[in-house]
Amino acid sequence: MAPTLYSCELSPPVRSVLLTAKAIGLDLNIVNVDLGKKEQMTPEFLKMNPQHTVPTLKDENDFIIWDSHAIMQYMIEKYSNDNKFYPEDPEMRAIIHQRMHFDTMSAVTRSDAINPLFHAGAKKIPENLIEAIRGHYAFLEKILQKSEWIAGDSVTIADFSLIPSIKTADIVVPVDGNIYPKLINWMKKAEDWPFYSANKPGHDCLRQLILERLEN
Repeated sequence: MAPTLYSCELSPPVRSVLLTAKAIGLDLNIVNVDLGKKEQMTPEFLKMNPQHTVPTLKDENDFIIWDSHAIMQYMIEKYSNDNKFYPEDPEMRAIIHQRMHFDTMSAVTRSDAINPLFHAGAKKIPENLIEAIRGHYAFLEKILQKSEWIAGDSVTIADFSLIPSIKTADIVVPVDGNIYPKLINWMKKAEDWPFYSANKPGHDCLRQLILERLEN
């Protein structure tokens, strides 16, 4: 029986999980959670995940795990035929984990920039958050000067984790190819993945919603 993913495609972390599942050929039973209607706050959902976040994964024997990074690692270790996206070498895993922890940090800034557009009627991104997001771009540009992908010279779940995040940040703070050419190249290469379609619909929908709220 396929694991059940409680999902909202607008969420970059959800799309990281969807990318991972598609990359390893794992079918998921998708249950859409309408965050706007506070479906994540129902007693049933809170009993399952008291942190009331998506993505949340429910697997056999009623095993439940949330946080996209934890879910991605779990799915690879349990369901993948190989570990090419999450190599077993401890040094490589340490690098992957570091990049994913960076994603967690950068996601806070991205959320601080975008959430007021939806919940507080904001029409623009504060300058301090624009500069913070550019600082994240600068860090990734340095990383990509030394390797082809985020955690080395092959695609890993660190890339799956960060591509929805950076593509979303790019909506409100466009990545300048003159300043961050390596980052632009990485984004374009990711779009060529055969499984990139797992990210595109949710990203495109979120992009439209954000642009409708920003000042022209």
